[in-house]
Amino acid sequence: MPDVLKAPLVLEFPFTRSLGPVQSAFLTGLRERVVLGVRTDDGRTLVPPVEYDPVSAAELRDLVEVAPTGTVTTWAWNHRPRPGQPLGTPFAWVLVRLDGADTALLHALDAPGPDTVRTGLRVRIRWAEERTGAVTDIACFEPYDGPAAEPTGHSGTFADPVTGIVTPARLDYTYTPGRAQSAHLQALAERRTVGERCPSCRKVYVPPRGACPTCGVATAEQVEVGPRGTVTTFCIVNIKARNLDIEVPYVYAHIALDGAGLALHGRIGGIPYDQVRMGLRVEPVWTEGARHPDHYRPAGEPDADYDTYKELL
Repeated sequence: MPDVLKAPLVLEFPFTRSLGPVQSAFLTGLRERVVLGVRTDDGRTLVPPVEYDPVSAAELRDLVEVAPTGTVTTWAWNHRPRPGQPLGTPFAWVLVRLDGADTALLHALDAPGPDTVRTGLRVRIRWAEERTGAVTDIACFEPYDGPAAEPTGHSGTFADPVTGIVTPARLDYTYTPGRAQSAHLQALAERRTVGERCPSCRKVYVPPRGACPTCGVATAEQVEVGPRGTVTTFCIVNIKARNLDIEVPYVYAHIALDGAGLALHGRIGGIPYDQVRMGLRVEPVWTEGARHPDHYRPAGEPDADYDTYKELL
């Protein structure tokens, strides 16, 4: 049995968004150690606040301060914290209904063990020492046996409000390809491109998935395609990607390899970006030790006729 292929993969990007008046006030309040909710037309106080009532869809703007103390409504123990989570030691994820609020806020509870956590537990906010206007300004919750705290009566108006946030999004996982993709990757290591033909519609899919996405039937017949192909559509990239040593602008294209029934992605090089065109005939360029083509360059052939690739757009 061949070795099972697997590889660690990371998807990561900074998510940037601007804030409306409600979210701006909420996050600015956290920076100032003030928790703000929003009041609905029927008198409920929502924390965290939203801009529209989830029941009536009415616009909400009536800010109201709630207390930094509250009650656990439900919880789950996290015995193995992951990087980037609020605490580095085991903790509980909790939903806390702050005093004065009608909804619950999700955050971490610093507790010595799961036997010390329960629904109904009284807690309070532990504020972060350095606060910037983010939900992480609440470092965590901690058990609390004192009286309910009193709101200060803050109006929700701040001299220097937070107007935008950047949230890093990251997903770490291990990818394991199936039979069809393993064969495709092993062929690429030999500088060949292999797809699979559907026994029903007879299209050759590259890269293969083990089944035809159109007919829904299993595929097994391997077909070598390319190495040359035709640019079907393309875009000009003007924003430099993080950790990618390619000068902008450059062209990224759909390339229909000869014999394939599906276009794949590839970067176009060896030609000025403003000379790339639909129908351009290209060939792969490999680098030493690479498991896939580094880019595609003009093959020196006449452009393909539109009718030969129009079904692959």
